[in-house]
Amino acid sequence: MLGTLTILLLCQLAGELIARLAHLPVPGPVLGMLLLFAGLMLRGGVPSAVQETAGGILRHLSLLFIPAGVGVMAHMERLSAEALPIVVALFGSTLFGVAVTAKVMAALVRPTPAAESDAEGQQP
Repeated sequence: MLGTLTILLLCQLAGELIARLAHLPVPGPVLGMLLLFAGLMLRGGVPSAVQETAGGILRHLSLLFIPAGVGVMAHMERLSAEALPIVVALFGSTLFGVAVTAKVMAALVRPTPAAESDAEGQQP
Protein backbone atom coordinates (compact mmCIF):
# COMPACT_ATOMS: atom_id res chain seq x y z
CA MET A 1 0.00 0.00 0.00
CA LEU A 2 2.83 2.40 0.82
CA GLY A 3 4.43 1.86 -2.59
CA THR A 4 1.14 2.50 -4.36
CA LEU A 5 0.48 5.66 -2.36
CA THR A 6 3.99 6.81 -3.28
CA ILE A 7 3.23 6.26 -6.97
CA LEU A 8 -0.04 8.18 -6.68
CA LEU A 9 1.64 11.08 -4.88
CA LEU A 10 4.56 11.14 -7.32
CA CYS A 11 2.09 11.39 -10.23
CA GLN A 12 0.37 14.25 -8.46
CA LEU A 13 3.71 15.95 -7.78
CA ALA A 14 4.75 15.56 -11.42
CA GLY A 15 1.44 17.04 -12.54
CA GLU A 16 1.84 19.95 -10.14
CA LEU A 17 5.37 20.62 -11.39
CA ILE A 18 4.26 20.52 -15.02
CA ALA A 19 1.33 22.85 -14.33
CA ARG A 20 3.47 25.37 -12.49
CA LEU A 21 6.53 25.30 -14.75
CA ALA A 22 4.46 25.52 -17.94
CA HIS A 23 2.03 28.06 -16.41
CA LEU A 24 -0.93 25.90 -17.47
CA PRO A 25 -4.45 26.82 -16.35
CA VAL A 26 -5.04 23.17 -15.38
CA PRO A 27 -4.73 21.96 -11.78
CA GLY A 28 -1.66 19.86 -11.09
CA PRO A 29 -3.63 16.91 -9.67
CA VAL A 30 -5.60 16.69 -12.93
CA LEU A 31 -2.37 16.48 -14.92
CA GLY A 32 -1.07 13.94 -12.42
CA MET A 33 -4.19 11.86 -12.94
CA LEU A 34 -3.61 12.00 -16.70
CA LEU A 35 -0.01 10.89 -16.18
CA LEU A 36 -1.19 7.99 -14.02
CA PHE A 37 -3.78 7.06 -16.65
CA ALA A 38 -1.15 7.14 -19.40
CA GLY A 39 1.17 4.98 -17.30
CA LEU A 40 -1.58 2.44 -16.65
CA MET A 41 -2.49 2.38 -20.34
CA LEU A 42 1.15 1.76 -21.28
CA ARG A 43 1.33 -1.00 -18.69
CA GLY A 44 -1.80 -2.59 -20.14
CA GLY A 45 -3.95 -2.60 -17.02
CA VAL A 46 -4.30 -1.71 -13.38
CA PRO A 47 -2.16 -3.74 -10.98
CA SER A 48 -4.03 -5.39 -8.11
CA ALA A 49 -2.05 -3.36 -5.55
CA VAL A 50 -3.27 -0.12 -7.13
CA GLN A 51 -6.84 -1.45 -7.21
CA GLU A 52 -6.70 -2.37 -3.50
CA THR A 53 -5.22 0.97 -2.47
CA ALA A 54 -7.66 2.96 -4.60
CA GLY A 55 -10.53 0.92 -3.15
CA GLY A 56 -9.34 1.71 0.37
CA ILE A 57 -9.14 5.40 -0.41
CA LEU A 58 -12.61 5.38 -1.99
CA ARG A 59 -14.13 3.58 1.00
CA HIS A 60 -13.01 6.47 3.20
CA LEU A 61 -13.65 9.25 0.68
CA SER A 62 -16.16 10.95 2.97
CA LEU A 63 -13.31 11.83 5.36
CA LEU A 64 -11.85 14.08 2.65
CA PHE A 65 -14.93 16.32 2.89
CA ILE A 66 -14.22 17.24 6.52
CA PRO A 67 -11.66 19.97 5.67
CA ALA A 68 -14.09 21.46 3.14
CA GLY A 69 -16.85 21.48 5.76
CA VAL A 70 -14.54 23.19 8.24
CA GLY A 71 -13.71 25.80 5.60
CA VAL A 72 -17.40 26.46 5.01
CA MET A 73 -18.01 26.86 8.73
CA ALA A 74 -14.99 29.18 9.09
CA HIS A 75 -16.37 31.50 6.39
CA MET A 76 -20.04 31.32 7.37
CA GLU A 77 -20.34 35.11 7.77
CA ARG A 78 -19.11 35.75 4.25
CA LEU A 79 -21.33 33.01 2.85
CA SER A 80 -24.39 34.42 4.57
CA ALA A 81 -23.56 37.92 3.32
CA GLU A 82 -23.38 36.65 -0.27
CA ALA A 83 -26.10 33.99 -0.04
CA LEU A 84 -28.26 35.38 -2.86
CA PRO A 85 -25.52 35.42 -5.54
CA ILE A 86 -24.42 31.95 -4.46
CA VAL A 87 -27.95 30.54 -4.69
CA VAL A 88 -28.55 32.22 -8.06
CA ALA A 89 -25.26 30.85 -9.40
CA LEU A 90 -26.05 27.34 -8.14
CA PHE A 91 -29.54 27.26 -9.62
CA GLY A 92 -28.46 28.96 -12.85
CA SER A 93 -25.55 26.61 -13.43
CA THR A 94 -27.74 23.60 -12.62
CA LEU A 95 -30.41 24.69 -15.09
CA PHE A 96 -27.75 25.40 -17.72
CA GLY A 97 -26.20 21.97 -17.16
CA VAL A 98 -29.57 20.25 -17.47
CA ALA A 99 -30.39 22.18 -20.65
CA VAL A 100 -27.03 21.36 -22.27
CA THR A 101 -27.37 17.71 -21.28
CA ALA A 102 -30.87 17.58 -22.79
CA LYS A 103 -29.65 19.13 -26.06
CA VAL A 104 -26.72 16.73 -26.30
CA MET A 105 -28.95 13.77 -25.50
CA ALA A 106 -31.50 14.86 -28.11
CA ALA A 107 -28.72 15.14 -30.70
CA LEU A 108 -27.33 11.72 -29.82
CA VAL A 109 -30.70 9.94 -29.80
CA ARG A 110 -31.81 11.42 -33.11
CA PRO A 111 -32.52 8.48 -35.45
CA THR A 112 -30.33 7.98 -38.48
CA PRO A 113 -31.89 7.91 -41.97
CA ALA A 114 -31.39 4.12 -42.19
CA ALA A 115 -33.19 3.59 -38.89
CA GLU A 116 -36.08 5.80 -40.03
CA SER A 117 -36.57 3.78 -43.25
CA ASP A 118 -36.48 0.53 -41.25
CA ALA A 119 -39.07 1.86 -38.83
CA GLU A 120 -41.36 2.93 -41.68
CA GLY A 121 -41.22 -0.55 -43.24
CA GLN A 122 -42.20 -2.21 -39.95
CA GLN A 123 -45.37 -0.22 -39.30
CA PRO A 124 -48.64 -2.16 -39.85
